[in-house]
Amino acid sequence: MDTAERVLAYGGGWLDRAGPLRTDPTRVDALLAEPTTVVLPMWRDRCLVDGDGPVRLTADRASLVRSAAGETVFLGLDGDVAVFAADLSAFPERSAAEMAGAARAVDVRALVGRLEPGDAAVQAYARGLLHWHRQQRFCGTCGAPAVAGGGGHLRACTGGECGRLLFPRIEPAIIVLVEAPGSPGRCLLARHAGAPEDAFSTLAGFVEVGESLEDAVRREMAEEAGVTVTDVTYQGSQAWPFPAGLMVGFRATATSDEVRVDGEELLEARWFTRAELRERVASGRSLGRVDAIDHRLLEDWLAGES
Repeated sequence: MDTAERVLAYGGGWLDRAGPLRTDPTRVDALLAEPTTVVLPMWRDRCLVDGDGPVRLTADRASLVRSAAGETVFLGLDGDVAVFAADLSAFPERSAAEMAGAARAVDVRALVGRLEPGDAAVQAYARGLLHWHRQQRFCGTCGAPAVAGGGGHLRACTGGECGRLLFPRIEPAIIVLVEAPGSPGRCLLARHAGAPEDAFSTLAGFVEVGESLEDAVRREMAEEAGVTVTDVTYQGSQAWPFPAGLMVGFRATATSDEVRVDGEELLEARWFTRAELRERVASGRSLGRVDAIDHRLLEDWLAGES
């Protein structure tokens, strides 16, 4: 099965995002007041959890959290039930947990292996949106305060002569499995600055202004590893709201097996055969983060899939 046909971690959420509802503040307020409405409390980019996982608040507890939250954003509809996220970051962790009836705050990336994929996607969605609100308090054009609107999916500048509408920004990045030309089959992995000895992963980089995704693949491979690539082929994408990423996966073929790392972002890079990668897995080394698209790219390559 092609990578693009499968749901990666933090994708495939079960919510109807109900975009048209966001423009009706009266309807959003009415949904927020419904006793069946679910509120997901967050604290400084972390889920508030109890023994069963992230807490889902309704009725009186939800009302308490909403009234105390710095921001409350509309995430969407789960059938007929509205789902919101509330930010309790202004409080100490213990106070936020007590308010939400939780035990502690935990990063969703530490929970993803225990959550259903759709639940992890919604928690990551809430995390990314609330993070943006905390970082976008003021207009970047005139410096005036910006206030939330659109059910939490925009902020409006309050400067009288400006009034700019601010929307969450996505930061696209490419991540690439580069194959060597010819036989035997080999892929290029690198050790990044700050990584432990013998910790190798696929190559990645951010997309720059005025650049296509494919152009970014070619530039990043040349800049970081001194590798010229062809046959750049899209494999799939992954939401990565940590805080605002979109990871776009590719495979590409190098025109030669010569490698020249930049010595800054990459400290070393080398070609691995499938047999060598299987030996690394057998010895307990991981193929990237299990919740990240690079893990899927490497798994597919090991399986000989396109």
